[in-house]
Amino acid sequence: MPKTKVIVYQNKDGSVPLLDWLDDLSTKARDKCIVKIEMLKESGFELRRPHCDFLGEGIYELRAKVERVNYRIFYFFHGRNVVIASHGCTKEKKIPKNEIDRAVRYRLNYIHDPETHTYKGELK
Repeated sequence: MPKTKVIVYQNKDGSVPLLDWLDDLSTKARDKCIVKIEMLKESGFELRRPHCDFLGEGIYELRAKVERVNYRIFYFFHGRNVVIASHGCTKEKKIPKNEIDRAVRYRLNYIHDPETHTYKGELK
């Protein structure tokens, strides 16, 4: 399967929730999350558990674990592309509903105006 284009969601004000969240992580956790994003880029629709899971309403979670902390990055598909829809979160027992709701809002924003909600820079 060809590489999948990964698009990073950007708010209307130009802020990029994923980058802000990654900047707050430890180097080890950040690197692990970037590796998972690269796996998603390589595999696209073919990536399965334990690396990702479907949450509903068009939203998927990308899963990374460092030591005992579970990190989740939310994304959705737009055509053949993947849009990382949210900043991500840490998970204990269950993903908070407000985190999924935010990803759903970002998805709807993106669908209505992809140009405004596409980050033009690169993941570092």
